[in-house]
Amino acid sequence: MKYQGFDLTGRSAIVTGAGTGIGKAIAIGLAQAGADVVLIGRRPEPLQETEKEVSAAGVQALVQQGDISDLNFHTQAVSRSLDAFGKIDVLVNNAAVLFKGPIEDTTEEVWDTTIDINLKGNFFFALAVGREMIKRKKGKIINILSNCSFVAEHGIGTYCISKGGLLMTTRCLATEWGPYGIHVNGIGPAFVRTPMNDPVLADPHFVEWSTNRIPLHRMGQPEEMVGAAIFMASDASTFVNGAVLMVDGGFTAC
Repeated sequence: MKYQGFDLTGRSAIVTGAGTGIGKAIAIGLAQAGADVVLIGRRPEPLQETEKEVSAAGVQALVQQGDISDLNFHTQAVSRSLDAFGKIDVLVNNAAVLFKGPIEDTTEEVWDTTIDINLKGNFFFALAVGREMIKRKKGKIINILSNCSFVAEHGIGTYCISKGGLLMTTRCLATEWGPYGIHVNGIGPAFVRTPMNDPVLADPHFVEWSTNRIPLHRMGQPEEMVGAAIFMASDASTFVNGAVLMVDGGFTAC
């Protein structure tokens, strides 16, 4: 008999920031593992492209256009997801923004936008979904963290601060919701070639430094985050809670 621990057939997942990059790759990967997927993002065109690939896996896809920094959107998104699939088994909190520049040049607008999406939005979206999971005493929440949750990076200070906060959010939720049968874990990518990272990838000095810092001497690809997400979403991780799986090519090992 084949090991079935990674099978997600019959489960439903929400992925934020599902239009591009890591969110898109994870949404498609969860679908290929058998899950129906709710796709959340701010721009309709990328979401529609992801929807096509999710549907091609033979599962259902539901597109919800919205901004997780809008707390009113959370209630709507959870309600529509429940109407479509009856339950929410998995939440992947992936949506994020990144601004590049010296930390002394940080404006209030940059600070507010970064925190409102990367930390506040992800926290309150987890609460909205978590309340439904508490009712069922079951669920998996996966926060997409970063090597920047642990290591300060020059030129992206507000991003690092927000991801550090999301790390503690992961641990706090895991601690409080573990008794309800809810697992809250994180995935920690290093530098991955995604549209969000275009500002830092446009800097040749940054690319040279980061690739030299990673023992594999290369950037990651969005698809390389998928295995970790399936593991965290599946029964293969039933005794994993409050953990962070670093998928960073060895960056934080150095």
